[in-house]
Amino acid sequence: MSTDTFTPCSACGAPLSAAQWRHHLRVCPSCGAYQPLGAHERLDLVLDENSKVELDKDLFGNDPLSFAGYSAKLASLQEKTGLTESAVTALGTIEHMPVVIGVMDSRFLMGSMGIAVGEKITRAVELAHERHLPLILFCASGGARMQEGIYSLMQMVKTSAAVADFQADGGLYISVLTHPTTGGVIASFASLGDITLAEPGALIGFTGPRVIEQTIGQRLPDGFQRSEFQMEHGFVDQIIPRSDMRATLAKLLRLHECGVSSE
Repeated sequence: MSTDTFTPCSACGAPLSAAQWRHHLRVCPSCGAYQPLGAHERLDLVLDENSKVELDKDLFGNDPLSFAGYSAKLASLQEKTGLTESAVTALGTIEHMPVVIGVMDSRFLMGSMGIAVGEKITRAVELAHERHLPLILFCASGGARMQEGIYSLMQMVKTSAAVADFQADGGLYISVLTHPTTGGVIASFASLGDITLAEPGALIGFTGPRVIEQTIGQRLPDGFQRSEFQMEHGFVDQIIPRSDMRATLAKLLRLHECGVSSE
């Protein structure tokens, strides 16, 4: 008797085993819907084998406003996901080219950005700046973390300022937008890439379409704020299937290396 457990696709309901989901990179083979990819799964997908060196692994947030139930929620998610926070940053290589990389994990409070996430992202940007390395950030977030109030909103300024300094000094920043990338994250560092890539079908925007429709009292176009809509309107440079992401990043890094070496 098989002991496999099957998880249905969130879009079409097709049941797949854990092994099948891994094989298909968590993209449903029946309907093509993208499922969330854990931070370490993402890093292992794009980085060379055994090249990952996690940064600030023990950096995590506290409860600055004593928000009811927040500390318990953080502890529960840390146990469930094995993460200390909703972002993981690392040093690594892609086809032997060194990079600083960060990944936001939507399984942890919807990838929301609080003090610790803002600090992790800022430190990653500063390390890329210090070592003159390309920076790649995979974004997936519901926005700023309401449980940390104004402290979370301050991370928008901090991360954006670090990116601006890095780019002013000639650093390459590739932003990869995955589902969903919204709120204070899209309004800060996620939208500042020199090159902006996206996964198919990702929701990308400050506020979700339902809120906008309720506010303006109008029906929005089909596919509004999805990756395809955003590329058509110039916000995204290219939509890259998950299976092609590593090769695409490697190509961009090689082009960047050629440009730097020829100067």
